[in-house]
Amino acid sequence: MSKYDPLNEMMLYRVLKKIKKISLVLLSLFFIFSSLLLFFILYLQAKPLPKTTIEQTSFIYSMDGEVIDDLYSGVNREYIPLSKISKSLIEATIAIEDRKFYSHFGLDLIRIGGAVIEDIKQMAKVQGASTITQQLARNLYLTLDKTWKRKVDEALLAIQLEFQYSKDEILEMYLNQIYYGHSANGIQMAAKTYFNKDAADLDLAESAMLAGIPKGPSVYSPFKNLEKAKRRQKQVLTSMVAVGYITQEEANKAYQEKLIFKNPNEKVNLASAPYFRDYIVSLVKNEYGIEEEQLYQGGLKIYTTLDSKMQKAAEETLANRLPKDRLLQGALISIDPTNGFIKAMVGGRDYQKSQYNRVFAERQPGSSFKPILYLAALENGFTPVSKFKSEPTVFTFGQNQTYQPTNFGNRYPNREIDLRYALTHSDNIYAVKTHMEIGMEKLVEMSMKLGIDKDLKPYPSLALGSQEVTPFEMAKAYATIANQGKRIEPTAILKIEDVNGNVLYEKKEIIETEVVSADSSFILTYLMEGVFEQGGTGYSVSDRLNRPIAGKTGTTDYDAWLIGYTPQLVTALWAGYDQNEKLVEGDSMISKEIWADYMKKAHQSLPLQLFTVPEGVISLYIDPESGKIATEDCPNPRLEAFVKGTEPTEYCDLHQNEDKEPKPIEPPKNESFWSRLKYWWKQ
Repeated sequence: MSKYDPLNEMMLYRVLKKIKKISLVLLSLFFIFSSLLLFFILYLQAKPLPKTTIEQTSFIYSMDGEVIDDLYSGVNREYIPLSKISKSLIEATIAIEDRKFYSHFGLDLIRIGGAVIEDIKQMAKVQGASTITQQLARNLYLTLDKTWKRKVDEALLAIQLEFQYSKDEILEMYLNQIYYGHSANGIQMAAKTYFNKDAADLDLAESAMLAGIPKGPSVYSPFKNLEKAKRRQKQVLTSMVAVGYITQEEANKAYQEKLIFKNPNEKVNLASAPYFRDYIVSLVKNEYGIEEEQLYQGGLKIYTTLDSKMQKAAEETLANRLPKDRLLQGALISIDPTNGFIKAMVGGRDYQKSQYNRVFAERQPGSSFKPILYLAALENGFTPVSKFKSEPTVFTFGQNQTYQPTNFGNRYPNREIDLRYALTHSDNIYAVKTHMEIGMEKLVEMSMKLGIDKDLKPYPSLALGSQEVTPFEMAKAYATIANQGKRIEPTAILKIEDVNGNVLYEKKEIIETEVVSADSSFILTYLMEGVFEQGGTGYSVSDRLNRPIAGKTGTTDYDAWLIGYTPQLVTALWAGYDQNEKLVEGDSMISKEIWADYMKKAHQSLPLQLFTVPEGVISLYIDPESGKIATEDCPNPRLEAFVKGTEPTEYCDLHQNEDKEPKPIEPPKNESFWSRLKYWWKQ
């Protein structure tokens, strides 16, 4: 039995006491550290992240879903959800950038430790160990300086991101934020820039190629150094094998795949309808109150009325038909008269050389203005057989002022002609006489009703289109006539959505205002169909138009016009020179050919359609010479349309056979059928 030793007991007591004290200190330190850590975590969790905006490209779409153009200032990016990014690209990015992405809390402590040791060895910040979350934090909030302070800030912000967003949300932001070179920010723009496809459609080989670029876009871009890009692609594929995303066989096959790159020299961001694009931008900013910053950085989606096929046809026709040896300009606008939708717009021959949109240029419309005059006349007692004598005439107006117009080439029938003949042959004397007869204010009033906003003056020369208007206004006026007198304001934008899909603007209804009777509008349309018949000023191009079509030409010393329509489409075409140069021989014919060629192309997918005859209109055969009801004895009967109650009631007596009672010619019982047959036969 051992002997009791008080000294040992004392020493043991002291050791235990010291251990207790150390334990208490350690416990206190642990408690303090835990409290501080908890407080720090709660602080980071509660602290709001710095404000940042991910700039996104806005897009303008045609009505058939084609991208007209993209709008951005500095940063070209289209933000897409993770669900629209191919799985292979997501896996390739994680494998090469951050294999433990889904298991760490924003920082990879093992990688950081290794990087710190290497930095200490080199006495400089040489090795990176940033996770995907850290890279996102740096791209969103920080600079790219290689300093310890920036790394600390980056780590803290990464932890905050992990607290406030899910892993998938962080990955989605990262893939939409990072730079892939060649002005491509985010994976969607990268996929389009390098492979001309959406991110959702990338295959394994393409994904591995793109995933390797962000480490050094200037080094690993396949456009700059394909050899280095392929080595980087192989490294990405090897990482994917190591993680278990793919097999070695799949990696080998992807590496051997021949990649089809988009041509890097191909012009980018070139609008398919540049003049229309500029018009849309102007509307968005000035009519809908959207700030320029939101327009160019907010990822808006702007849906328009443009028909991409009609637009292409318009651009190609002007490019092919305008002469190469002189600077004859052209402008074209097409509108669907039934709803006011702008279907095509070309403002000049070359947008790269001149951005001036001549669709909105004020020019003299010449005789293309006469249908507006004759519509006013039809609303004030005129009929298609109303007559005036066409001969050299001096008109007196105002305070004994005189006006002496001339017909083209100084050619005059020197006899009475009716409204149809005057319109078809573009007789100036008849037009001015009509203008003076109904009162010159009537033409000004009708112009305003149809949508011409210019402050026109009631002068005799206005009947001949002497005052300047725009092709846009003329198209709007003709569209009202084509729509049976119901005016609809032209529409270019159907809907605007913000980046989150919220609707900022949407056109929900078509507002029609009846400004002219349907009966008078149809009578005028029926008269203008004669412009494309033998003897009419548009007859030279009528062989290209195998369907009902109405319109009017107009020529001044400086301007050549053709404005016309079918029931489905109104097109105004102007040609001329910017610097008030006179037209040369053949320029007016070029304008007709452009219009006719375009209208033929624009209607290729549209069914043949007749102009609707209102209930208040009747048709009967008349004798053009007498203006009375034609009989079987009349040599040149003409089927004419009248508003009920205005038609002739007397039979022609110039060709009457006194031995028998006059017998009128019956109009076709099914005029619609015979009209269709006529156009089908021409096709």
